[in-house]
Amino acid sequence: MSGSFGYDTMTLVGPGTWRVARAAVDCALTAVDLVSNGGHRAAYALCRPPGHHATRSGYGGSCYLNNAAVAARALLGAGHERVAILDVDAHHGNGTESIFYDSAAVFYASVHVDPGAGWFPHYVGFADETGVGAGLGATLNVPLAPGAGDKQWLDGVRRIATAAADHGASALVVSLGVDAAVDDPESPLRVSAAGYRTAGNMLGDLGLPTVAVQEGGYHLPTLGSLVTGFLDGLGR
Repeated sequence: MSGSFGYDTMTLVGPGTWRVARAAVDCALTAVDLVSNGGHRAAYALCRPPGHHATRSGYGGSCYLNNAAVAARALLGAGHERVAILDVDAHHGNGTESIFYDSAAVFYASVHVDPGAGWFPHYVGFADETGVGAGLGATLNVPLAPGAGDKQWLDGVRRIATAAADHGASALVVSLGVDAAVDDPESPLRVSAAGYRTAGNMLGDLGLPTVAVQEGGYHLPTLGSLVTGFLDGLGR
């Protein structure tokens, strides 16, 4: 079974996997409900496991179900004609891109370490991937060189935020990975805590109903402050 649907060897399946993966999805759906029906402009879903590497029919990259994709579908179901998913995780969200690659209703944009430099997911996340069919032009990738810091990363965040606005999105899902941070062991990017707060400000300035869904982040001593800094910026 795992050989049919799992595309790597690091994403293990055990007795409790479905329960916790489904709980993460429910957390994201609760955040959508708070934004759609609870009168909140923004809500944060602390999802574990993360989700943006999960495709329609496969799992990998420590992801089993795509929490951000489910949130975007739920926002469409709540009446939004166009939704943007902005992915600031250090690694490209290959699962999210694949799910919406042919859709005009969901704009997907990601700023991440260049997969061509040897970083996961290796084979996807390049700048020439822009969508197909009805989704042509609704995918934007901004790969960064290893070692990129605040300036390059924030330029990328600004670019994807502007593109979401140009796409006409009326709601936003943020795939909030904080593994681009300078102390995180899982990527070569060098983003500061101040950079994450500034990124939150940029996305908050879009003025859209926003669901932030936790993705990566692996340096436990700084994980909480990075997330709260981004959320403080988002909600200012």
